[in-house]
Amino acid sequence: MDGSFGRVDISELPLVGGHAALDLVNTLERGVPAPGADPRDHLSDPAALLVWARRAGLVDAAEGEAVAGAWEGDPGVAWAALAAVRDVRESLHVGLLATAGLAPVDEAALSAALDRLHCRWVAAAGRSALERVARGAAAVRLVVGVAPAMLVPDRAADSALDVLRTADVARLRRCPLEGGGCGWVFLDRSRNGSRKWCRMADCGTEVKARRLTERRRAARAGRGEGAADG
Repeated sequence: MDGSFGRVDISELPLVGGHAALDLVNTLERGVPAPGADPRDHLSDPAALLVWARRAGLVDAAEGEAVAGAWEGDPGVAWAALAAVRDVRESLHVGLLATAGLAPVDEAALSAALDRLHCRWVAAAGRSALERVARGAAAVRLVVGVAPAMLVPDRAADSALDVLRTADVARLRRCPLEGGGCGWVFLDRSRNGSRKWCRMADCGTEVKARRLTERRRAARAGRGEGAADG
């Protein structure tokens, strides 16, 4: 995020998206990286993924323990789960940019991204179960994520499809890269739909401070030129 959250631990990474799937997209820094550096991925390893999944509400405490146990028993599965979540994340990012018109997206790239999301969701559905509902209008509900080893990627895929199918596209925003923001995505739930920054305390304040510094430098330079002319 242009350095805003580059040193933030995953346990403290702001959740600003308004939906777990959007917060997943925001686990990769979307701003301009430092020269010679790659964008930071906050989902650096399976342990970081599990911490984030619990914070984002994809898994509860008991489910988190079950996932941790499955991953400890087979580290290869843990890394496969992380790769699957990253695939969901990047496919969703492409889909969001195109759906909301936030950035130009190649149609072939969009089609490929949606195909990958569909495949991830089909796999998740295959590992899901129908559960009887004791009370309520529905007789059963679909429980996604009953296999601990792949619970997190299955919930991530389900969450990604949920946001694409149900989110109000008119309320989807991206913290403006062109204005010095970070590129994170979020749902604007402000009353008048005027939210611009992911968080005013972060990107908004940083950009305003940067612009103030630039104006002061320009003013000093102008005064210096005036004195030289005199």
